[in-house]
Amino acid sequence: MNTLSYKTVSANAQTVDKQWVIVDAAGLPLGRTASIVATLLRGKHKTNYTPHVDCGDNVVVVNAAEVVLTGNKWEQKEYIRHTGYPGGQRILNATQVHQKDNTRLVEKAVKGMLPKNKLGAELFRNLRVYAGAEHQQEAQNPTPINVNELI
Repeated sequence: MNTLSYKTVSANAQTVDKQWVIVDAAGLPLGRTASIVATLLRGKHKTNYTPHVDCGDNVVVVNAAEVVLTGNKWEQKEYIRHTGYPGGQRILNATQVHQKDNTRLVEKAVKGMLPKNKLGAELFRNLRVYAGAEHQQEAQNPTPINVNELI
């Protein structure tokens, strides 16, 4: 009797293969872009994906200022925060957040799609968002990802 035994391979910090990838967000919908970036950060596109390990890639998002919101989301989408003081709830719409810091929309959208624990905070540190086409990760030789193929 010949039985084959297969062993499930679980990735760890030593065996994970982290790459640098670059995503151009110009003219793309915010939510679609954020979900693709979150998948790349999490590592779900890899064959050795392990849920409790940071096995994703380092992602550089360029042209974040040119991201697109459809419909009336520029005026109707609200970002709520609280200062910590009584009566300190502050509400900004997407236009106001974009004017204040035009990379914040992409950062908040991606962070909301990551796990809400220590692993999610560690994964979020692998994200770099830039408003324009220039970025500081040229030395890492990031591989460009065509997001239009993934949408």
